[in-house]
Amino acid sequence: MFNADVKRAAVLGSLFVAGLAGCGSDSNAPHVVDPTLAAQGKDIFRNDTFGDETFWTDTLMMNQVIQTAVDPTTALMVGLKVDAEALPAEVVAGVQDGSISLTSTATTLALLKLNAVVGVKGTVETANGVDTLTRVGITCALCHSTVDDSFTKGIGKRLDGWPNHDLNPGMIISLSPALDQATKDVYASWGPGKYDPRYNLDGVIAPPAVIPPAYGLLNVNKVTATGDGNDLAYWNRYVSVTQMGGHGSFMEPRTGVSVTHGTDDQVSSKLPALQEYQLSIPAPPPPAGSFDQAAADRGKAVFTGAGKCAGCHSGDTFTDANSKLHDPSEVVSEPEPNDGTSYASRSATKKYRTAPLRGVWQHPPYFHNGTAATLDAVVETYDSRKSLGLTADQKADLVQYLKSL
Repeated sequence: MFNADVKRAAVLGSLFVAGLAGCGSDSNAPHVVDPTLAAQGKDIFRNDTFGDETFWTDTLMMNQVIQTAVDPTTALMVGLKVDAEALPAEVVAGVQDGSISLTSTATTLALLKLNAVVGVKGTVETANGVDTLTRVGITCALCHSTVDDSFTKGIGKRLDGWPNHDLNPGMIISLSPALDQATKDVYASWGPGKYDPRYNLDGVIAPPAVIPPAYGLLNVNKVTATGDGNDLAYWNRYVSVTQMGGHGSFMEPRTGVSVTHGTDDQVSSKLPALQEYQLSIPAPPPPAGSFDQAAADRGKAVFTGAGKCAGCHSGDTFTDANSKLHDPSEVVSEPEPNDGTSYASRSATKKYRTAPLRGVWQHPPYFHNGTAATLDAVVETYDSRKSLGLTADQKADLVQYLKSL
């Protein structure tokens, strides 16, 4: 297992991975986004490591791994993304004509110098014409941004708030020479788009959770998968300290977690602006032509009627998370029987929140554990586990309605 430093620190991404938290209070009053504060938060979301270089460099030694083994082709294979808008014209031309190698680690260092690798911040020092990656850290954007692939697969304009389901965080972490083989094997087993934000704290080997979206959170409370905190500040602190390894403190008496890194708190003062930016990110509308409108109209009637969906997926945000949480026995994605390793059993609430549905078309696989690969599979799971008795036409129409949200 981890040594003591690695156990206390943490490993990845911001804003979850099991999920993100809601809008800032339990009040029903609508939140109005402050654009100035949100702009500050955008920079934090994209560029602030909260001092986590201490963990990723000094403990995990990932700078050495990147320096010697991670060329751009490898980086793209494990789901890292490149911000095309950060690339100078000569670099774009070099990639297109092949004069810039995508199989050289030197190119990776050049991209880090340009701040072009989404969610990864590196300090590259040059001596006698040779670049060396001396420090590396991660930001919220690593897990909770992707790109539109407008240049090529994995390279394009940023899409903040979109979960990076190509990212293989466990595989990346398993490359660290600081970990023993058993721990490496656990991380490597998770697969793309999944991450267990409890493992490094409780040591339980359990199915990982799906990296969730960080958009569409305005006026939604308790939108972590288990609703542990009442606002985004709770989960942002949890992730930045216990998962990213940022300098600060997080305490949760309900789970016995108490983690402090460093003596210089680089987290607390940034939480309000970071939350404001996240709240400003709307859920993406469905692409034109991606669903059948007539079928979706019929599916809405199924959603509110025979499908019994609206009982929990209620209101404009399609969730009752602002008022209640649900026992695992109510959740159709929970394994039967529950063996005690479910995500809820390791959480502070021991319950689940109802997932909001805006933009649900965008982020398969579905359910917190990714057990439904498609919206069709979601509907089939509900129909079977809830004994709804939906017809094939009702199921098809309901899927079209979900695609329209």
